[in-house]
Amino acid sequence: MKHHRTEELSVLAAEIFEDIRALSRDTAGVSRPAFSETESETLDYLAARARAEGLCVTEDAGHNLLFSLPEHEEAGRFSVIGSHVDSVPMGGNYDGLAGVIAGLIVLIAARRGQRSLSRPVKVLAMRGEESAWFGACYIGSKMLTGTLPEGEFNAAHKGDGRPLSAHLEDLGIDTAPVKAHRPLCDLNRIDAYLELHIEQGPLLVERNIPAAVVTGIRGNFRYRDARCIGQAGHSGAVPRAYRHDPVLAFAELMHRLDGTWRHLLNTGQDLVLTSGVVGTDPTRHAIARIPDEIAFSLDIRSQDAATLDRMRSYLKSEMEDIARSRGVRFTLGAEVAVAPALMDPTLVKALEEAMANVTGEAFSMASGGGHDAAVFAQAGVPSGMVFVRNRNGSHNPDEAMEIADFMVGVDILSNYMEAAS
Repeated sequence: MKHHRTEELSVLAAEIFEDIRALSRDTAGVSRPAFSETESETLDYLAARARAEGLCVTEDAGHNLLFSLPEHEEAGRFSVIGSHVDSVPMGGNYDGLAGVIAGLIVLIAARRGQRSLSRPVKVLAMRGEESAWFGACYIGSKMLTGTLPEGEFNAAHKGDGRPLSAHLEDLGIDTAPVKAHRPLCDLNRIDAYLELHIEQGPLLVERNIPAAVVTGIRGNFRYRDARCIGQAGHSGAVPRAYRHDPVLAFAELMHRLDGTWRHLLNTGQDLVLTSGVVGTDPTRHAIARIPDEIAFSLDIRSQDAATLDRMRSYLKSEMEDIARSRGVRFTLGAEVAVAPALMDPTLVKALEEAMANVTGEAFSMASGGGHDAAVFAQAGVPSGMVFVRNRNGSHNPDEAMEIADFMVGVDILSNYMEAAS
């Protein structure tokens, strides 16, 4: 009987995913722009599904939706299972949406009498997490926690150029508290924030594990406009000793950073680093020309704030050393930084116990990507996350989460909510 009920919920979840895929289909993948009509249609669909299952649906001041069992609608304190419904342009159908549907399935199972909840639970379907639309991420959760910076409040939409504030007002959202950095929800009523999300890397696929408990969300510092400036010259006429080659200087810098990365991993520390944008100026570069400069980006991430601080200092000292030895100059440009967000240790332990109950063995890992859970954690709300195995990465039409793995994640959340005191 239990297997039959699980199968029913699996079929229901798959149907909801496919219905929303059809609502937001694009020339490739799906597009659910933040604070758009398509995003609103998605929320309307979820509301109709929830009401059909006997759940209560309310809209908050940010025009996000909250779902709950009828007996928990007026609860003074509650746990939240939340995520976002928007997507990147021509992205996958599971990033964000999986967390909302997981929460709904937890509530539907409880409403049907298949599971029990030890405390009130509300499922939060948020707007506006992806940075693809306004250049700012976690807009919905920042509005809820009163942490949206003024620059992001006025950020221009990448399509129509209008500010975020205008798009919010189009939806009938009162922007005065947002501008004044006042939270749109009472954070004191939330005893825990939980989020299920597809893994955005290959670890669970490589280890053949259906799900994981997230221990923390890596913080980072980034330089989008870094440069190494040298001196142009003829590739055949300038001997090595007289060169000021920015390409070789950049290569040496990356080699040193990679060696430090390997050392930190070997000593049990957490770090990832990427230079995703690298190039010489295509209007000036040539096969027979030593470039005068190379532009590059750096993205350095860790769960540990002290590691990030050490890497920031190390980066600058290594650039100074290479600049002296190779006769070049490095400039980093503006830094963008996000602090790490550790998940609540008590929640991590409880979710690991829930995973062990469901799968026989717990597995935990860090999150390389950012999530709304980080915003709630930094606002003082105890937060936890569950990852679900997903092939082919995220933010692309090829996201390939299996419903069976998704249901393992749902069962971990349900098991936790049954045991939570």
